[in-house]
Amino acid sequence: MRPLLLSHFTATSAIGRGLDASLDALRRQASGLMPCPAGLADLQTYIGMVAGVDQQRLPSALHAYDSRNNRLALLGLQQDGFSEAVKQAAARLGPARVGVFLGTSTSGILETERAYRQRDPHSGALPGGFNYQGSHSNFAVADFVRRYFGLGGPAQVVSTACSSSAKVFGAARRMIEAGWIDAAVVGGVDSLCLTALYGFNSLELLSSRPCSPYDSQRDGISIGEAAAFMLIERLPDSLDAGAIVLSGFGESSDAYHMSSPHPEGRGASQAMSAALASAGLPADAIDYINLHGTATPSNDRAEGRAVEGLFGAGTPCSSTKGASGHTLGAAGGLEAVICALALRHGLMPGGAQRSWPQAGDGPPDAAAAPMARNERITDPDIQLNYLLDNIQHPLQHVLSNSFGFGGSNCCLILSRAN
Repeated sequence: MRPLLLSHFTATSAIGRGLDASLDALRRQASGLMPCPAGLADLQTYIGMVAGVDQQRLPSALHAYDSRNNRLALLGLQQDGFSEAVKQAAARLGPARVGVFLGTSTSGILETERAYRQRDPHSGALPGGFNYQGSHSNFAVADFVRRYFGLGGPAQVVSTACSSSAKVFGAARRMIEAGWIDAAVVGGVDSLCLTALYGFNSLELLSSRPCSPYDSQRDGISIGEAAAFMLIERLPDSLDAGAIVLSGFGESSDAYHMSSPHPEGRGASQAMSAALASAGLPADAIDYINLHGTATPSNDRAEGRAVEGLFGAGTPCSSTKGASGHTLGAAGGLEAVICALALRHGLMPGGAQRSWPQAGDGPPDAAAAPMARNERITDPDIQLNYLLDNIQHPLQHVLSNSFGFGGSNCCLILSRAN
């Protein structure tokens, strides 16, 4: 494939708002996970919550789009000069030549949950002010972002569970290669809601501790929320030294099971192989892999087997979900930004968190969260070079894995320009 320039990017999650805060947390191996507040859900689990989302206000002209998800989107767009970069691109290329391709899984379903609590006790009617189209529909976040910037290019939402905001890179790339647009806002937004928390609890996939990907004692996920965005463009005639490009993209759909991966990671292997082929790279060219790494026993085992089969046991890899939580439909976008930071700063983030937020109920104690201690042990049955500690080393090519329910898989390769 022809590489695409990642001209600007930003991420807001439980580990921080914007690139500086996110990078600082990664360097300190700090976790943003906290005990789930009783006011949110009556569950013994940990979550990755972004502070200040409820205080965010949408422009009055876009009030019909008000939801926690779109408030989180706006909060994310306002970081790192990203909004200004998009506006400049629209002015330079024309609003109709900039598209919007975003991933989400639950969108603004929290607003529907609230609306059902406020139904008329006699008729069952939902509140008159409830706007499903602007708040909860899957397209709401892309429509909000498009209207916020006044863009006229194609807009699309991809909702393939945890691979959603990785797959949008492919959707945007196809539109650019077809000549429909010259640039696109890509990424993902997913916000906390009861449907996700209680849904994963019913599947017995939530951990009662902060999640610990690839740990020998891992027992489930910690759900988080995030907004991550990238502005991708056609490659200019000349690139700045150190520019970051999307150099490879691979998808697969193994449809092995509704919620479980193929036990040998067949779909994961197909997607990783497709990404390498599209980038024209051998497996040994990858310097670091950001694993999907959800911390469920079956997911980590299946991904580990796929990675080992393709890359062997030497390529450094880790999952950053122990820091951010699993941000579901935003995970692919968030972890693409983390990979871009890794390339920019020569940082391979370790997968064992060493510090915890001090807000709310405070940090978990050692007995409740063994991953917070240095003696965390990776699963001996998964033969990977899994990093517990950070490694500082120049990187050229990194791979980011995102694998969704139903076997909807996507892998991205980001590279640093020579």
